[in-house]
Amino acid sequence: MAEIVIDRIARKFGAVGALKEVSLTIRDGEFVSLLGPSGCGKTTLLRIIAGLETATSGDVRIGGKSVLGLPPKDRGLAMVFQNYAVFPHMTVFENVAFGLRMQKADDARVKARVEKVAELLHIEPYLARYPNKLSGGQRQRVAVARALAVEPSVLLMDEPLSNLDALLRLEMRTELKSVLQEAGTTTIYVTHDQTEAMGLSDRIAIVYQGRIEQIGTPIEVYNSPATRFVGGFIGSPPMNFITLPVADGAAAGLRVPEGAGDSIIMGLRAEAVSRTDTGLPMAVRVVEPMGSTLLLTGTILGQPARVSLPPQEVVSAGQTIYLTPDPARLSWLSPETGIAMEGART
Repeated sequence: MAEIVIDRIARKFGAVGALKEVSLTIRDGEFVSLLGPSGCGKTTLLRIIAGLETATSGDVRIGGKSVLGLPPKDRGLAMVFQNYAVFPHMTVFENVAFGLRMQKADDARVKARVEKVAELLHIEPYLARYPNKLSGGQRQRVAVARALAVEPSVLLMDEPLSNLDALLRLEMRTELKSVLQEAGTTTIYVTHDQTEAMGLSDRIAIVYQGRIEQIGTPIEVYNSPATRFVGGFIGSPPMNFITLPVADGAAAGLRVPEGAGDSIIMGLRAEAVSRTDTGLPMAVRVVEPMGSTLLLTGTILGQPARVSLPPQEVVSAGQTIYLTPDPARLSWLSPETGIAMEGART
C-alpha cells in the first residue's frame, strides 16, 4: 500500500508562511496533481514529501508510516524533475538502469526491468544511444523510465513536461497517463498548467497562497469551483463573474441560494449559455472564430465577459446580443468572501 497522508504540513521561511497547515490524502495508486500559480507552495510541498525540504510542523505518512525523519533514499519514492537530468556520458540503457545499480540489483533484474519500462515508454530502439542523440521528448521518456525502473511505491513529478514544445507535451501527456495507469504507481504531479492537470489526474488539488483551495476530480473543480480563485484559474477562457442585484430570492430571473444578500456573484462558464431573443445583454467587442466555437469578448451588464457560441452563429463586433445561462451549470458566490454558496445549483 502506498497511500500518502499529508497531515497539517506547515513550512515557514522566516515570517513568511509558504505552507499553512496543508492536509491531503492520496489513495494507493491514485494520480493527484498539485495545481496552482508560481509561488503558491506546491513545489515546496512536493519537496517536503520527497525529503528535500524540512517541514516546520505536521507529518507525512506513506503506507501508514511517518517518513519525515527518513532520508529521501529510504522513502520508497522516485522523482522526475523539469530538467531531464539524464547522464550524458551513459547510454540510455545505463541511464534507465542507474537506480537499479544503486540498489545493487543483479544483472538479470536490471535487464528485465530496463527492457520492461523501455517497452512501456517506447524507447527500446534507443537503449544503446547516448542522450545527445535523442530529442527532448525522448530524453524526458528516459527520465521517466529511470524513475519507474526501481518500482517506486510513490512517484513525484515536478513540472516534467514544461520544457517541451506544445505538440510534444500533448504526446507525452498521453503516453504518461497510459504508462502510469498500467504501472499503478501512486503519483503526485506538480504543475501550473491546468490542461495537464485536467487531462492526467484522478483528482486535482488547487493550491493558492500556501493552502489547498479545493480538491476534486477534474470535472468537479471545473463545474463546481469552491472559490472565485478556482473558477478563475480553471478553464480556458476562465469562468466569468457577474455581480447581480438580488430581489425576492432571484437575480436576473434566476433563483439564487438561500442567505444571499442584496447582491450575488454569478459564476458563468463561457459555454454555459445559449443565444436567445431576451436574457442577459452582452455588448460584443471582439469576435474570434476558433473553428469548433465562436469566442466572443465583451461585457455583460457592463462587466467583462467571454462566452463561446456554436461556430455557425453570426455575430459582429459592436453588436449587442442576448444570452440565457443554463441554470444547472451556474455557480453562485458570496461577494464578500468569494466562496461558493450552498444550493447554488438550481
